[in-house]
Amino acid sequence: MDEHESPELTEDEKRLFADLMPEDLNEILDSGVNRRHFLKLMTLAGGGILAAQSAVAEQLMTRPMSEPSATEFVPASIENGVNVTVKVNGTARKLTVDSRMTLLDTLRERLDLTGSKKGCDHGQCGACTVLVNGHRVLSCLTLAASCEGKTVQTIEGLAQGAQLHPVQEAFLKHDGFQCGFCTPGQICSAVAMLDEARKGQVSYVTENVRQPSGPVKLSNEEIKERMSGNICRCGAYPNIVAAIQEVHSGKPVEQVFRSV
Repeated sequence: MDEHESPELTEDEKRLFADLMPEDLNEILDSGVNRRHFLKLMTLAGGGILAAQSAVAEQLMTRPMSEPSATEFVPASIENGVNVTVKVNGTARKLTVDSRMTLLDTLRERLDLTGSKKGCDHGQCGACTVLVNGHRVLSCLTLAASCEGKTVQTIEGLAQGAQLHPVQEAFLKHDGFQCGFCTPGQICSAVAMLDEARKGQVSYVTENVRQPSGPVKLSNEEIKERMSGNICRCGAYPNIVAAIQEVHSGKPVEQVFRSV
């Protein structure tokens, strides 16, 4: 049996689906019970329809669901399909995607990398920030097809096994998040921004843009300017700046919430 194949249904379970979800029966018999079927079953249970068959339904709900089949996204079902080969978090992935599909939707819907968040979906909040070839990009405005042959790193790929990235550790230490929705984008943006500073890239608030290129010593003002594309609706900005400053300077920074 394939590792993603669901256990065969009993005769009672087949009768249950034949009675309640006849339109899905053939699909269930071919590929097993998936998330959509499970949710339908839960809806029926909530409406009390399964009362007479509660024992069979309970047995079904404890079964593992089948994984989406590899043919779920066959090229024939995708309009304007293009083949894309991209290295995501160190693993080469080959996909057929709609030429209009964004990198964000590809990561979340096709690769199950849901750390990158869809906030505004207009490139204004930064919650979807990922690294492409080491540079920070807004994945909601980046076409997946444009990433052919490139390297993509998401929040899931920053840690080395159980060892967190220094920026992740600093965010935890300084409580650089509240609800956590923007945090993946904040951290990815901070990682790339620190690399930009090491390479001597200037910003709007750099005092002397004519000075010889070299690592930029980031002031808090510089960090705020360079991170201004990442919005935190909870207002954890002082903690975020402190976390980034500690990683940048290599020196302990007083934790803001303890100094007030």
